Amino acid sequence: MESYKQEFIEFMVDCQVLKFGEFTLKSGRKSPFFMNAGGYVTGSQLKKLGEYYARAIHSAYGDDFDVLFGPAYKGIPLSVVTAVAFSELYGREIRYCSDRKEEKDHGADKGSFLGSQLKDGDRVVMIEDVTTSGKSMEETVPKVRGAADVKIVGLMVSLDRMEVGKGGAKCALEEVKDLYGFETNAIVTMAEVVEHLYNKEYKGKIIIDDSLKAKIDAYYKMYGLPQKIC
Repeated sequence: MESYKQEFIEFMVDCQVLKFGEFTLKSGRKSPFFMNAGGYVTGSQLKKLGEYYARAIHSAYGDDFDVLFGPAYKGIPLSVVTAVAFSELYGREIRYCSDRKEEKDHGADKGSFLGSQLKDGDRVVMIEDVTTSGKSMEETVPKVRGAADVKIVGLMVSLDRMEVGKGGAKCALEEVKDLYGFETNAIVTMAEVVEHLYNKEYKGKIIIDDSLKAKIDAYYKMYGLPQKIC
């Protein structure tokens, strides 16, 4: 596993963005872990987060794209801090764009989008916090493709929960890839999180012990795919 992935896992734990316990997800599933990007709240945390996203995007998609699109609401700061980091790390000026939940009907920036407007010929990388079922893409992809004649290069999320999508046969990110025809990637997968933290001491504590590992395994027996370590 690349060192920046190990660092990112520890970063999520330190920021209390990745938590372990018992959580009820929006889907109704009872999960032994929960990831919430809303937990990044300080300037230094957001700066580092943008750098992790930028490194992962550069590794997966290079720099041949024009726009980072972050769906409202959490995708808005993600697209902004990643665009800043991309400029600093790679000297490439990438525009950011996000959608509005409600269209603005007044002012110079009225319309359905924040930031840069999408233009014909734009190559777009979409950026989200986490994808559990892929449902968010149902609304976002048509918005982006309907705004201009753009090409969606790919999607980057911070954590791949490695759960089955709505079809029940593939992980959600794989389902998004097949449905919409663009690449999907994550900074880290849940399998990598378990690999890095299971029975290993971090700051004087074992975060994933045998008991928690058993709960995670049981969760993936219900919501993961048999061939996956998840």
